[in-house]
Amino acid sequence: MMFPKDGFYVCNSCDNKEPIDKGKGQVFKTESKNRETTVIKENVATLPKTRITCPECGHTEAYFVIRQTRAADEPETRIYRCCKCNHSWREY
Repeated sequence: MMFPKDGFYVCNSCDNKEPIDKGKGQVFKTESKNRETTVIKENVATLPKTRITCPECGHTEAYFVIRQTRAADEPETRIYRCCKCNHSWREY
């Protein structure tokens, strides 16, 4: 997932950057891993929140999304983003 930061959409896993004003679509092809990356253009504040402790700053509230990143018979991956420091982490 790519999040807005300093005028770019930034992928936390591969450091790919795309300008926010680039194109009209929501899918970018990353050259480093040759796979498509979904970009959430909506305000992150519209995502649901949960109470979980951020491993970076200790804040107890984070936005989250759920993605099926592995086989269908395995549990989904929860991706969290701290409401205070914007640190992202995963829980499998």
